[in-house]
Amino acid sequence: MTAQHQTLEVRRDEIGTTRLLVEDVELKDGQVRFRVDRFAITANNITYAVFGDMLGYWDFFPSSQPDADDGRPGWGRVPAMGWAEVVESRHDEIAVGRRFYGWYPMASHVVFTPTTTREGFRDDGPHRQAHAPVYRAYVDVESDGMYDEAPDGEDRHAVLRGLFLTGLLAEEFFADGGGSGAEYFGTTRVVVLSASSKTAIGFAQRAALRKGVDVVAVTSTSNREFVENLGFYDQVVTYDEIDEIATEGGAVSIDMAGNPTSLAAVHRAFGDRLAYSMTVGRSHHDAPAAASNDLDGPSPQLFFAPTEVGRRREQWGTEAYDALCASALDEFVDGSRSWLRIDHRFGADAVEAAWREVFDGAVEPAVGVVAAFESFDETTGSSS
Repeated sequence: MTAQHQTLEVRRDEIGTTRLLVEDVELKDGQVRFRVDRFAITANNITYAVFGDMLGYWDFFPSSQPDADDGRPGWGRVPAMGWAEVVESRHDEIAVGRRFYGWYPMASHVVFTPTTTREGFRDDGPHRQAHAPVYRAYVDVESDGMYDEAPDGEDRHAVLRGLFLTGLLAEEFFADGGGSGAEYFGTTRVVVLSASSKTAIGFAQRAALRKGVDVVAVTSTSNREFVENLGFYDQVVTYDEIDEIATEGGAVSIDMAGNPTSLAAVHRAFGDRLAYSMTVGRSHHDAPAAASNDLDGPSPQLFFAPTEVGRRREQWGTEAYDALCASALDEFVDGSRSWLRIDHRFGADAVEAAWREVFDGAVEPAVGVVAAFESFDETTGSSS
């Protein structure tokens, strides 16, 4: 059977350029069609587009026009975290009406080729075979140990869940020195660039629980008061105040911004006292990538969360890993109600406008954008 899908696509080499595509998509034997009920649009989605070729994000949901006629990169579909419901099924084990959390395109609908798992299903479409298991896993609401039944629970999970877990894993990486056993690589502070980003806030909330480690925020002047009021940072400085951070005892750094000027300032301030430089995102997507050979101290290392998921599950056991994530996420999401407001965007035009606003950096850190091609009841969360 064939149904019409609406999808937001972005130019792969000009990610501020978008289009809305309408196409008829056939459902084949063994496949399932989902209505994408809601998804978050954050600076992290911009990072997925920036690293789309390097880390394979463009391959999650391939465009029908990935290449342009002139040989340039064409259009791509950026993955987003959210919720979707089965509206049509030609798979014996997945019934209409079931609801799942996971990665979806910014679209009205999507078709998967599922293999059922204990918690839900794994997308086994041929284009997904090379992706990390965590990116292909979809969790049924009924078996989701992290599910938040509060009226705004799905919205907050769409915005925060993936970002917080990345922050948690990054903090755990520092906590055991990347496997060396030296907490925070033997230093006494961590410098957090782009400290107002939601991944950074999740990281800082976890880091603040460590004794003997100062958590230092680096942020813009406009976001300084917001960051200070979070209560997770021991010190807050602006980008032009990086040289005021004390260097005694050394530090590690975690960079959500991807701004080479700011990163170079941290490296210059600490030099050899910077024990580890971690890169997580590119919230400053318009800045050129830092040239590691021009930096004092260690070369920045890209943190890839799925690798750390595998290491921790092997080290702690899946049950212990899942329990930690569930309890930590519950605490973080509950606390977010004091600083994060959900902003709903309904309809194709609103989805496209939301992407442009996030791309332009026009969304305040105290706002989480949750979008959908169809509107839903904001009280019950059901689609209308």
